[in-house]
Amino acid sequence: MLRYAAIDIGSNAVRLLIADITQQGEDKQLGFKKNTLVRVPLRLGDDAFLDHELSPKKIDDLVKTMTAFRNLMDVYNVTEYLACATSAMREAKNGKEVIEKVKELANIDIEIIEGQREASIIYSNHIEENLDIKKSYLYIDVGGGSTEISVFVNKQPIASKSFNIGTIRILDNQDKEETWNEMKEWIKHNTKELKQVVGIGTGGNINKLFRMSGEKDDMPLSFLKLKNMYNELNAYSLKERISVLKLNPDRADVIIPACEIYLTIMKWAGVKQIFVPKVGMVDGIINLLIEENL
Repeated sequence: MLRYAAIDIGSNAVRLLIADITQQGEDKQLGFKKNTLVRVPLRLGDDAFLDHELSPKKIDDLVKTMTAFRNLMDVYNVTEYLACATSAMREAKNGKEVIEKVKELANIDIEIIEGQREASIIYSNHIEENLDIKKSYLYIDVGGGSTEISVFVNKQPIASKSFNIGTIRILDNQDKEETWNEMKEWIKHNTKELKQVVGIGTGGNINKLFRMSGEKDDMPLSFLKLKNMYNELNAYSLKERISVLKLNPDRADVIIPACEIYLTIMKWAGVKQIFVPKVGMVDGIINLLIEENL
C-alpha cells in the first residue's frame, strides 16, 4: 500500500498527516484515508512576527519535532512526502538557515511557500466539485499568520489573494490597519457583482467552532450562530475557556481572533452562511502529491 505524508509548518501549530492512498469508486480514482495525524503547537509566529526571526529555543523545538516526524514517516514506510512552511517562516529572517538545519539534523526538506501557493494547495482539496453551480462562493482559510481568500463562480476560482492577517498576528498586535482596509477593498471589489455568496471556511479554528456549534455535518453555520458563539466565547476569560469549555490552551486564545476574521469577512461580503468541510493544508498537500505522482 502507498503511504504519503504531509507536513504543514504553520504560525500556530505544526502538523503531520500520514495517509493511505486508496482507489475509490467505479472509476478507481485515487483518494486517501487518513491514517495518523499529529499536531504540535510550536507557535513559531510569536518569534517571527515580533522579532522577525526564530529564537534558538524555537529552532531547537522545530528540529526535535521534525526529527520525530521523520522517525514516524520511516516507521510507517512513507514513500512520498511534502513539507511546507507558511507565513511565520516566510517572515523569519533566519528561515533559510533553519531549513538547512532541519535538513541536516532531521533529514527533511522544507519548502517555504508564498501565500498564492498556499491558497492553491488548499484548493487541491477540490471542494469546488461539491459546489452548487448556481451560487457564488467565498473561500476563507484563516491561519496563524495569514488569511487566504478566493472567489468561486461556476465552480471556477476567479480571484484569490493572501493577506497578512492571522490569529497569532492579531494576538501579538502585529496586524496592520492598512492590511484590513486592503482586504476589505479586495472583497468588496470581487463580490459586488455577485448574488447569493456562500462561505466556505477552512482552518483549525473554524473546524473547532463547527464542532462546538452542534450543527449536523454537511449543514452550514449561519453568520448569526457564529456571532452568538463569538459573544459567548468572549464572555469567558481565557482560563474559563480552558477549564469550563475544555479548549486546549493553544486553541483557547486564537479562537477569538479567528472568529473576528471570519465574521468580518462574511459581513463585508454579505455572506449569511458558511460551510465547513473540515479539510486544510495537510489534506491539500496529500491531494497534490496524488496528482503529482499519477
